[in-house]
Amino acid sequence: MKAGASKTGVMERLLIIGSNTVHLSNYIELVKDHFEEIIFITDKPSAAYSYSGIKVLYTAFSIKKPTAFIRSIRYIRDIIKDYNPSIIHSHQLTTHSLLVLLANKKYKKPCLFTAWGSDVLLNPLQGYFYKMMLKYILLHGKNFTSDSRHMAVVMERIAQQKLNILIANFGIDARDIKETEKQNIIYSNRQFKKLYRIDKIIEAFSRFIANGNEGGWKLLVASDGEEKAHLAELTAALGLSGDVVFTGWLTKEANLYNYSISKYYISIPESDATSISLLEAMASGCIPILSDLPANREWVDDGLNGLIVKNTDSNFIEDALKIPVKQAQDINKRIISEHGTKEANKEKFITYYRRIIAEGT
Repeated sequence: MKAGASKTGVMERLLIIGSNTVHLSNYIELVKDHFEEIIFITDKPSAAYSYSGIKVLYTAFSIKKPTAFIRSIRYIRDIIKDYNPSIIHSHQLTTHSLLVLLANKKYKKPCLFTAWGSDVLLNPLQGYFYKMMLKYILLHGKNFTSDSRHMAVVMERIAQQKLNILIANFGIDARDIKETEKQNIIYSNRQFKKLYRIDKIIEAFSRFIANGNEGGWKLLVASDGEEKAHLAELTAALGLSGDVVFTGWLTKEANLYNYSISKYYISIPESDATSISLLEAMASGCIPILSDLPANREWVDDGLNGLIVKNTDSNFIEDALKIPVKQAQDINKRIISEHGTKEANKEKFITYYRRIIAEGT
């Protein structure tokens, strides 16, 4: 029997470290049946997520208070000693991955580090410290995952060497996808932050309507955030108050329903890795309209199964209407079935776990 596996083939103990978010909550749910025991270390409680049968512990992740950071190193080191995990999995290549590397120096337990997007694509641009921290993690970690080939290339460019990187995402639950009659709705559900350029989407919709596109088209904007007031003012100034609907933050069920009734899904951030929202939209039969980013091009062939926006000041929504709808829907559903579901990606992660445990690295 290989180290870390029980007689039943179920792996023994997973120590998982990361922010207390819906994505990590969903990931833990995805893999928990493959381990006899899981401990989750995070930095703050959240009433929004429950972890049935999972032990949740808390410690500081921020390096802004050095004494607290040093205490966290010792705390995680003690957990590693007492818990004796078969594998440690850190999500996001930020300070908590640095904590893992420093805390695990003595015990050298097998580790896996998962990049999420901004930690690789944006954080290094914030300054020398962030770039050097990421480079340290990449050079001292041995096993990584990335949800896009583009981000994997960036990771290797920063490390200046070949890395052991699995391409996998957290996947969507195909059972959640609903089929219903499509309406003349364009759906946007990214956060109201400058990064996501929701203002550009509203302006593009204004051009689309002004160009004589009839049929009662609506832009459905479902999110919240720091740009909320500005976006409401912009909508009013463009005379779109009756055509743009702000729903606020939605439940999972309401979000899935919006995919099911929308003909198009639009997301044009300045930077992004693989978005779960994109995968959900593609599976739901929405034609994606996306910013020209390498990660998006891994899922969409411009003009075939979606539109890649090269100029955000153009009438790109009208351009998307030229794409054959049935053709795009069939292609997208096949892509998601093969590469975007929870089951497909769970198999990748579990196989990778077993290999890392067996190799003891």
